[in-house]
Parts: sequence; C-alpha cells; structure tokens
Amino acid sequence: MQCQRCQERPATVHLTQVINGKKNEVHLCDQCAKEQGYMNYEEESFSLNDLLSGLFHMEGGKSSELFKENKKPKADLQCPTCGLTYQEFTRSGKFGCATCYETFNERLNPVLKRVHSGNTKHHGKIPKRAGGNLNVRKDIERYKESLHQLIKQEEFEEAAKVRDQIKTLEEELNQGKGGDS
Repeated sequence: MQCQRCQERPATVHLTQVINGKKNEVHLCDQCAKEQGYMNYEEESFSLNDLLSGLFHMEGGKSSELFKENKKPKADLQCPTCGLTYQEFTRSGKFGCATCYETFNERLNPVLKRVHSGNTKHHGKIPKRAGGNLNVRKDIERYKESLHQLIKQEEFEEAAKVRDQIKTLEEELNQGKGGDS
C-alpha cells in the first residue's frame, strides 16, 4: 500500500480514528507521518529486545528508562553451575545453563505471570492426530490434582467420582497402548 499523502513511499504507519461513529483510516509513510505530527519522537525504532528487557527491568535498552522500578536488588543471586549472576542475566537477557531457571525462579515468576496473564504453567494445545495419548494423560493429571483438592476439602463423594473417572481414563490409556504399539 502506498502512502496516501506523497504516493511515493510504502505506507508503514496505519491509523484508524473513530469520531462520533465515523471511521477514518490514514495510511502514511514514516516521513509523512512525522511531517503530519503523527510521530513526534526522534528515536529510532523500539525493538522487541527493548520490550522484553523492559518486562524484565533489564538495563541497557531504551526501555530501561521507561520501565525502571525504584527497587534495589537484594544480594545478587549467582547460578551455582555456570556462575551467571542475576545482574548479568538482566543485562544480556540470556541464561548460562538450565540451572539458571531454578536459581532465578523466584525473580522470574512475577515477570512470567505479568507476561502470561497470571499463568506460570504452559497449557498449550495438542494436535489430535499427533498428540496420541498425551491428551488423555493430561486429563488424568488434571483429575488427580482435582482429586487431591477434593480430599483436602473432605468432599469424599465428589472425590470418589473423580477417582472413578481417573480409573476409566487409565484403562482407556492402557487399552490404547496394547492396540497401537
């Protein structure tokens, strides 16, 4: 799509205004958008790295000024396996080894919750054809978690129903192993 104003450069800025129910769309190149006052900053582009470093309150990117917190870090954590410190991680955005995840877990969970709408556990979709028995196993795992909660709450009748559902799914899983392999 070409710029609506100069008709020379490709449109990279796309704005939609709705005023009194009337929709107005504007498609401009960077230069025309700046001239028209739609872009009033002189900085270069804001990269994905800058966004992520802002989420982790990392130093070094443009976002460090935008997202700074006034909290001083506690004693700097250090990975026992590779020796990476939390401060070094915040500068680079990269872990040194798998142990770093466990070492820095306490500081990562709040960021992951913020990024993933409060979730720290991945619950991705599983393709039906390629997933095999994985869906059934995940269901069993969820039912077992539910069973433990029901037992804690002393809701034994409901717990018995969940236990029976787990048994049914485990039988289904065992039958599938015998026939598929």
